[in-house]
Amino acid sequence: MNDKIQKLNEILSKSKNTVFFGGAGVSTESGIPDFRSVDGLYNQKYKFPPETILSDDFFFSQTEEFYRFYRDKMLCLDAKPNTAHIKLAEMEQKGKLSAIITQNIDGLHQKAGSKAVYELHGSVHRNYCRKCGKLFDAEYMQKSEGVPHCQCGGLIKPDVVLYGEQLDNDVVNGAVNAIANADTLIIGGTSLVVYPAAGLINYFRGNNLVIINMSPTNADSSADLLIESKIGEVFGQITI
Repeated sequence: MNDKIQKLNEILSKSKNTVFFGGAGVSTESGIPDFRSVDGLYNQKYKFPPETILSDDFFFSQTEEFYRFYRDKMLCLDAKPNTAHIKLAEMEQKGKLSAIITQNIDGLHQKAGSKAVYELHGSVHRNYCRKCGKLFDAEYMQKSEGVPHCQCGGLIKPDVVLYGEQLDNDVVNGAVNAIANADTLIIGGTSLVVYPAAGLINYFRGNNLVIINMSPTNADSSADLLIESKIGEVFGQITI
């Protein structure tokens, strides 16, 4: 492990344009569960698996049940940035990281201080009225009851990409451009199974592909450096 950490530090010290692509594993160390996992608690508490609840069809057909899950499992507003979030923000401030591309919707990268963040799946911190467009923050949603409606009577919807919905074109284009221009791409905390987000790494044409994940990914065979460990533990040893 020490040799791999040393190699990672060497790669980062020489890199002119590093981009980070992260998934749920980045935030699990902050206490936010991977909502795609169907565990015993979900099975006991909900009639449907998370992927069914977090779909656009379910949102419109069983809105109250959607919001019961959303408030309970998605609004982890007490979560704090962990070592990985904080180190990535420091790297950006030092000019060693040009962008973060995340599949997470918790806003912890921004909370840690990162500015150039492409949120592929949106954010729980943005919620909008489908009728008039008024915005509502996550705290408002957490305190609301039942199905939240705007003062105009419109239904409020989280600005998150549900299963069955398209990714935002501007966000995707920004992420693709960042990856295509990077000479080092670090993939962390994701098994690269959620598409189309995972497919964006195919635009990488740089020199160093680094993968940090506890379990195997679809890109392991292409990695120049593969570290099977918790991402927070690895980033805690980055020295740049």
